[in-house]
Amino acid sequence: MDMLNPDAGSCLRGNDVFDPDCRACPRLSRYLAEVKRQFPAYHARPVPAFGAPKPRLLIVGLAPGLHGANATGRPFTGDYAGILLYRMLYKYGFGSRPDSRGPADGLRLTQCRITNAVKCLPPQNKPLGMEVRQCNGYLAEELKRVEKGAVILCLGRISHRAVIEALSLKQSAYPFKHGAPHALDDGRSLLDSYHCSRYNLHTKRLTEAMFEAIFRRIGRRLGRRMRDVV
Repeated sequence: MDMLNPDAGSCLRGNDVFDPDCRACPRLSRYLAEVKRQFPAYHARPVPAFGAPKPRLLIVGLAPGLHGANATGRPFTGDYAGILLYRMLYKYGFGSRPDSRGPADGLRLTQCRITNAVKCLPPQNKPLGMEVRQCNGYLAEELKRVEKGAVILCLGRISHRAVIEALSLKQSAYPFKHGAPHALDDGRSLLDSYHCSRYNLHTKRLTEAMFEAIFRRIGRRLGRRMRDVV
């Protein structure tokens, strides 16, 4: 098991869950500066979580995308991965609209929060292990605010491992597997899914039916009824 980097807490600002000025990872900081020069209008900073402060559903992705959250400043917004995710959130009553266009679009999430294992855009969408661990302090603080009986949905193996590490649990006791639920000692549950990335959807590793089955299970557990939408 990878142990939580003892310096990860230095990313935090007091008791806050998020520090928009975090520069704890030199490689990521340099890359963000380079991206900001190329795209001056982009957010190009650590991306905060979005949604309810004390959620019953916490969705954990990997990291911001170059032309997605890194550009807009909202998780899963502006790139392909967010299209299916926000549609499902709307369909199962967690979102007020079926798409996410940007921070000014009026979208609200109910009992749901979306975050990433790594808050900053990594080169080639591939964070280093030390960067995942450095950011783990943020995730650990966010998990403390997830309500009892809630569901933690991990999108992909890296986010799954980050959550297990943030909860100080043994990785071997909670293996990643799409559709696999894991009961946690505090009454919360962890549920795994393949990431809703363009690559996974185009290669059919993840289909819309598979992803909807995940949300159907979440809906049953949390008592959320499916909307009558196309």
